[in-house]
Amino acid sequence: MRPLLFGVTIIAVLALLFGVPWWTLVVADTRWPTAVVVAGTIVFVGALAAFPALMYLGHGRRRRDWAARAGDTILGVIWVTFVWALLGNVLRLALVVAGVADPARSRVVAAASAVVSLVLLLWGYTEAMRVPRVRRVDVTISRLGTGLDGVRVVLLTDTHYGPINRARWSAGVVAAVNELDADIVCHTGDIADGTVSERREQAAPLGDVRARLARTYVTGNHEYFGEAQGWLDHMRELGWEPLHNRHIVVERDGSRLVVAGVDDATAASSGRPGHHADHAAALSEADPDLPVLLLAHQPKQIDAAIAHGVDLQISGHTHGGQIWPFHFLVRVDQPTVQGLSRHGDRTQLYTSRGTGFWGPPFRVFAPSEITVLTLHAA
Repeated sequence: MRPLLFGVTIIAVLALLFGVPWWTLVVADTRWPTAVVVAGTIVFVGALAAFPALMYLGHGRRRRDWAARAGDTILGVIWVTFVWALLGNVLRLALVVAGVADPARSRVVAAASAVVSLVLLLWGYTEAMRVPRVRRVDVTISRLGTGLDGVRVVLLTDTHYGPINRARWSAGVVAAVNELDADIVCHTGDIADGTVSERREQAAPLGDVRARLARTYVTGNHEYFGEAQGWLDHMRELGWEPLHNRHIVVERDGSRLVVAGVDDATAASSGRPGHHADHAAALSEADPDLPVLLLAHQPKQIDAAIAHGVDLQISGHTHGGQIWPFHFLVRVDQPTVQGLSRHGDRTQLYTSRGTGFWGPPFRVFAPSEITVLTLHAA
């Protein structure tokens, strides 16, 4: 029964996603001319029919980039249109109370939903494709030595090099990072959707990132859809330190900091030999009196960080929700969606909204970021 239940669920979700906007914009007592109704219906039915095939071709075994681009774009457009069609029907209730009758009422709702959706999609596309703004955050760490007071940690995450070739965007991100005069640069995973050979051009600028003390990287869950070990090896070739359940120690003016990293939470179930999140291994033989900066892709890995006495965990994964109001669903699975938070007596967590985007090339009310974490001694 499980495959049947899954199939029925998918059909029901797609029917709602495409059906609610179709009903609101095209049918619901709008009394548009027949040609408009027919054309609108053809557009929605055509998108609904094409969407599963495009997602299968783009994200299944065949991995056709053209199909992924089309399918992802349809997903973003229909999600935004669905959300604002729902909210448009709240406006319908207000118009009922105000005494506005159909077809004027339904036409106002349809027009408002369509215009708001279009504006947000255009703005969201611009936000997704731009080089992220720099977000600056101060973090006080009680065990940090005075020699490291003011050390700058630049965080990149969720670059998601993928079906849309963003090699120029990648170079722009690296140029922005190099203007920040970083001591440590970290990438906390989801570097790409695809293999090294497929995304080599887009990842190449990472080799030009400058940092005084270290450049470090850990895997995210999307690496385990492709070739996690391949990306670990490639980042080493680019001059980065892959923290595959291991740590390094950086030092400045007599003060030292442990910079550790663990595999993504999904690594153990991926079937890749030797891949799983292992905090004990990552901190093995580290001086217990030194402060620890931990790279872990998902915020929900914070519980293990607390148990192992980590001072600051930096993560990504959530994208800040990427397209509003998806952050409410993200919050069901993760302890935080974005920003700095405290967990337990010692441990803090910073969750980035991500540097790139996954799938739909839109960011709505969830801007991307390049983060500068300035660490301060107590």
